[in-house]
Amino acid sequence: MLRRLTQRISDMRTIKVLCTDAEKHANAAGQTEPGLEHFVLAALALPDGSARRAFERIGADPAQFTAAIARQYADALNSIGIAASPLDTQGDTAAIAPGKGPYQAKPAVQSLMQQLASRPGSHAAEPLLGAHVIAVAAAARFGVAPRALKAMGIDLQALINATQDELRTATAR
Repeated sequence: MLRRLTQRISDMRTIKVLCTDAEKHANAAGQTEPGLEHFVLAALALPDGSARRAFERIGADPAQFTAAIARQYADALNSIGIAASPLDTQGDTAAIAPGKGPYQAKPAVQSLMQQLASRPGSHAAEPLLGAHVIAVAAAARFGVAPRALKAMGIDLQALINATQDELRTATAR
């Protein structure tokens, strides 16, 4: 009982770090609300390292995810007739201050939080790890995050499998 309570508190700290860092990534890109792609960036920076290791298990460089996001925004602009390159979308936005008041995020983040809360092991003493966030992002059907992963040449099912392998390894420790 105490172990499970301690783990829940630890999970809440992890969620706080994810939300804070995702908001910082969004704000740095000139966006007021973080999306799933910003939570992937935050997960990649978590100290548990499981998100990065999941990428590395399939031979993907997690450092390339930021550029893949920029490519998605450039592609979206190009699709409506505005000539843009990924470099145009990286440096021309002004960072904005974090929001005040209740935490605001894009709709995909609500789904992320629901899936993290209902993940297998969430009611046990298994910790919330960055690999959990990556698994949700890889399973998403729409949005910048899955498109960016695909743009990196990542097979989404292979990434999901890598996150599951990483999570099994982490719980065996």
